[in-house]
Amino acid sequence: MPQVPDCRRLGRHCVQLAVTAQVADIRDDTPTDQDAAATWLLGHTERITFGRPYTRGRLLVADAVVSVPCKYLEEQARSPNGSSRPAARCRAHGFEGPMPRPAPVDAPVLRHRADRFTIVHGRRVRPMALPLKRAARRALPVLQNGNPCVGAPCRTADNKMGAACCRDLTLEMTIPEGDPIEALLRARRPPYLCKVKRTAPSTVECEVISACGYLGDDDISCMLHDRVRPNGRPAKPDICSNWPEFDDDDELTGHPGCVFIDD
Repeated sequence: MPQVPDCRRLGRHCVQLAVTAQVADIRDDTPTDQDAAATWLLGHTERITFGRPYTRGRLLVADAVVSVPCKYLEEQARSPNGSSRPAARCRAHGFEGPMPRPAPVDAPVLRHRADRFTIVHGRRVRPMALPLKRAARRALPVLQNGNPCVGAPCRTADNKMGAACCRDLTLEMTIPEGDPIEALLRARRPPYLCKVKRTAPSTVECEVISACGYLGDDDISCMLHDRVRPNGRPAKPDICSNWPEFDDDDELTGHPGCVFIDD
């Protein structure tokens, strides 16, 4: 696999990539699971913009734009020919010219007012009322615990501390072997997109730092927590409540300092 993409010029591919992300398996995952997975992806808006989910064979997928520049793109101090845009140079091929402009993306507004949010429901991206879950009428009193992640020293690979699991995600993308998009993906700027590996003849996996837009004003709490969909299911995706995962070698893949991991 070549390490440098076979580019011919500077262009939009230097700052953005259009990809197709795998959301769920429609044969193995229930409609509830599919909506939860799609909502989880939809929320990670910092560097990714997802379109509406649709079926492709047995998969539920979504087209997406990943806004992470190429690691070979270099901004120059001067502007070419009096242009208002800064100059750019490709360190791999030596191309020079104006800094490429990203295409405008239509990022969804995830929160509209106190109880109205945009989520995926019935495979459709739509705003809807998500009321807080009501306590059982005869529930016993319990000790109210705060969010255990508040103050945790977890951090993502860009050294930003706090809510690392809500700002870091692993994507599976539909990219056939031999497709030039794979080389472009491997050339993205780390750590914002990294750990690219082929997992199947048609699938490439990578890790992206892209904060979730459902985070609250404190950048720690989740605005979907304890909210319910019209069918009574939790609005917060199940994956957001899972424990950190482990590798086959039993090595931790959770973030350093996670409060759920014992040293």
